Amino acid sequence: MSDFDAENFFRIHADLPREGPGETADVAWAVEVAGIGPDARVLDAASGPGGDLGALLRAAPQGHVTAVDLHAPFIEAAKARWGKDKRVTLVAGDFLAQSGPFDFIWCAGAVYFVGIEAALTTWAQQLAPGGAIAFSEPSFFTATPSDGARAFWGEHEPLTDEAGIRDRIAAAGFEVLETRKVSDIGWESYYRPMQDRITRLRKGADAALIAALDEAEAEMNLWRAHKAETGYLLSVVRPV
Repeated sequence: MSDFDAENFFRIHADLPREGPGETADVAWAVEVAGIGPDARVLDAASGPGGDLGALLRAAPQGHVTAVDLHAPFIEAAKARWGKDKRVTLVAGDFLAQSGPFDFIWCAGAVYFVGIEAALTTWAQQLAPGGAIAFSEPSFFTATPSDGARAFWGEHEPLTDEAGIRDRIAAAGFEVLETRKVSDIGWESYYRPMQDRITRLRKGADAALIAALDEAEAEMNLWRAHKAETGYLLSVVRPV
């Protein structure tokens, strides 16, 4: 949002099943590439309300997942579903401040808050030997992105293509195992529940909330218009 309205942002995002684009197939692909075992120790970094926890537990059914998010209400929402599962630890806090060791670190759409190099160099100290990291990063899918594709990400910098992302991964001392784009299904899995919530919130909304709802809808429309040019690139990486 142009002048960030935290209160109305979280009114829109409260109780959504996930807090960013993605689908269970992304997790299944990433853990297969990473080669993690059924007893893996997993960090779900910036987990939101736990939208990927089920897929991570299916990948490591005898393992343990530590899910961390800075926004405490998201962790409280995750506790409603996962709080009694002894294979899950839910933490309200900094996703870079976990001690590990972890066999696999999963981060959907949050690395850009701190930067690829900062995230990977920190997590390198938390990985078990042979461990891997999977994260999604905003990316252009064309060498000539339109103004609309650039506008979708607002003031986010630096924004580059896959080659640029690979360069930053290498600068952090990691190698890329494989990459793939987050699919349209993954984006719609995020946006469709949000659209339903926006429709409900419009009834009786004040001017500030209406402005926030309009901006959220504009974001959705902008992505749908330019999804061939930009989105998230999911990378699975390992220290060199």
